[in-house]
Amino acid sequence: MSESPPTTPVCYRHPGRETYVRCTRCDRPICPDCMREASVGHQCPECISEGRRSVRPARTAFGGGAAGRHGYVTKALIAVNVLLMLLSIASDRGGDAAVGGSGFAGLLGGNTPLTDWGAVLGLAVFPDGTLGGIADGEWYRLITAMFLHYGLLHLLLNMWALWVLGRSLEANLGPLRFLALYLIAGFGGNVAAYLFSAQNSATAGASTAIFGLFAGIFVIMRRLGRDTSAILPVLVVNLVFTFAVPGISIAGHLGGLVTGALMGLVLAYAPRGRRTLVQVVGSAIIVLALTGLVLIRSAQLLAG
Repeated sequence: MSESPPTTPVCYRHPGRETYVRCTRCDRPICPDCMREASVGHQCPECISEGRRSVRPARTAFGGGAAGRHGYVTKALIAVNVLLMLLSIASDRGGDAAVGGSGFAGLLGGNTPLTDWGAVLGLAVFPDGTLGGIADGEWYRLITAMFLHYGLLHLLLNMWALWVLGRSLEANLGPLRFLALYLIAGFGGNVAAYLFSAQNSATAGASTAIFGLFAGIFVIMRRLGRDTSAILPVLVVNLVFTFAVPGISIAGHLGGLVTGALMGLVLAYAPRGRRTLVQVVGSAIIVLALTGLVLIRSAQLLAG
């Protein structure tokens, strides 16, 4: 009885191609087009995909995604602020939106229709006789105010600080946690401005969030055991600047600083076993507490 000739192996994905190379993981024959470099030998596309799914994505020390090292959120926040500054200038129709306002010997810009719409404002009667402000239900001002600025100098100072602080924090926290720190710190600073400023006084600027980033990076660096000696002098200079220059919202800056510190503690010291849960719950508690303060302040203004 004659023996059948040996069969030449063919690629499992391309049956018309002969090959003597096999995947080191599943042992199936693969042609040159299907070979993928592996730590040992070659693997087929399916085994490579399966291996990628089984590998846990890289995380930061605080549970965030490693994509934060690219600084995408920092860049997006700067882009939003710049875009709104351009819209603010456009809405002013030739006024003093860019420069010519009252601050810094006229280097700061004045208010515009856009800043009038989105700045922190407690309760005021507008020129057309209508009532407006946070107490009147315009809660969006507590968010929009952190993206609006009075002039180009105001914008540039805040965006420079965001660029310096944001990239480091985003790399250490990850994109989502960094964004939460920024937004909640800015919200906290705007709530403080609402609580402690005159009800018809309008304030705006990213500095509420920026001061939160100062506090946040100090807490994060301490948690990582890194040197914070370079942060303190810059923070002190900014605090002196806050109290010395007229027209700056002291309450807004200090409120952002305190809220940023609280958020930093929540993000940095959450226990590893329940890190995400503690971070989410801690952040929610801060937001709820701030919301409660807004409700109390609104009731006071409406009752008065």
